[in-house]
Amino acid sequence: MTIDYQTLQAIPQRDEPYHIVVTAAHHDDIEFGVAGSVARWIREEGATVTYVIITDGGAGSNDPDMTREQLVELRYREQIEAAARVGVYDVRFLGHLDGVLQATLEVRRDITRIIRETKPYRVVCQDPTSVFVHRGYVNHPDHRAAGEASIYAVFPSAETRPIFPELLAEGFEPHKIGELYLNLTQSPTHYHDISSTIDLKMQALSAHVSQIGAGEDFENGAKKWLMQGNRDGGTMVGVEYAEYFRVLKFDEDRESWHKEEMERREREAALK
Repeated sequence: MTIDYQTLQAIPQRDEPYHIVVTAAHHDDIEFGVAGSVARWIREEGATVTYVIITDGGAGSNDPDMTREQLVELRYREQIEAAARVGVYDVRFLGHLDGVLQATLEVRRDITRIIRETKPYRVVCQDPTSVFVHRGYVNHPDHRAAGEASIYAVFPSAETRPIFPELLAEGFEPHKIGELYLNLTQSPTHYHDISSTIDLKMQALSAHVSQIGAGEDFENGAKKWLMQGNRDGGTMVGVEYAEYFRVLKFDEDRESWHKEEMERREREAALK
């Protein structure tokens, strides 16, 4: 799919504090994908953030001397540290088996519970429709399963009373969010300028030593690659560094598809 960068909109800044839930399949997915935006939302908009890590992270090593139990504990500590570096202190670990995640009702219920409990305005998750990303990456099936479960937790599960009545018994009333952001998407609608927080993003990423190494390995590996990727993303929209999202709005009146299409065509024509 070809992205028309000229039609992408900048994510607007909100004037009042709000809560965000960010879900991800693995420990480090958030740091690779959206930590720059998270840092901006916290520092510049007063947002509070809950991270939801869906798997246990136990499949993230090919070292024959590393046991699953050791890796699970190590990655737990790394994620707690990574989150703290951007100002996130509420991290939930659902503990589903890494590497074979499926978008089951159990996973959806676990995410629904957190949405109803924390009542976020915005939920950020991975785009389950992304399979082939650019020319050299096949999206991890765990990412797609995490995204699918998160989307259906948002709607219909979180806002519909008869779904998961056991959550009502636990005291968790329905909640309707205002916005859904999809990252790792091939169909972005918005970009976010993370130039002011790119260093914080890299500091958070560097906590995941078990996955990306440390010292020169990190500097010349994951950091160099991701910095270049966010720099290239920024160049496409006229800022220094950027992250991309597909944004769905639930707190505005729904417009007809025809009006949306006409507005899109008008924007494209104005840029020619």
